[in-house]
Amino acid sequence: MANTRSAKKMVRKIERRTEVNKSRRSRVRTFVRKVEEAIASGDKSAAQEALKVAQPEIMRAVTKGVAHKNTASRKVSRLSARIKAMG
Repeated sequence: MANTRSAKKMVRKIERRTEVNKSRRSRVRTFVRKVEEAIASGDKSAAQEALKVAQPEIMRAVTKGVAHKNTASRKVSRLSARIKAMG
């Protein structure tokens, strides 16, 4: 348990930040899932639209420090490759 006043304050700050980051990460996962569902349904135009909406959200997670830049780029790249491979 934290002893000093500054350590106690840091615990409070970390708790708040953790909640914010959890919601951001969850939001990204939701957008990615929508793209994957559109791919699974076989609707290429819907998948492209879903990716167009998801891509800025994924990259926003990078600027907020939730995800690493390369991880986000890899996710976007793989999703777009799967959409491109659709018939």
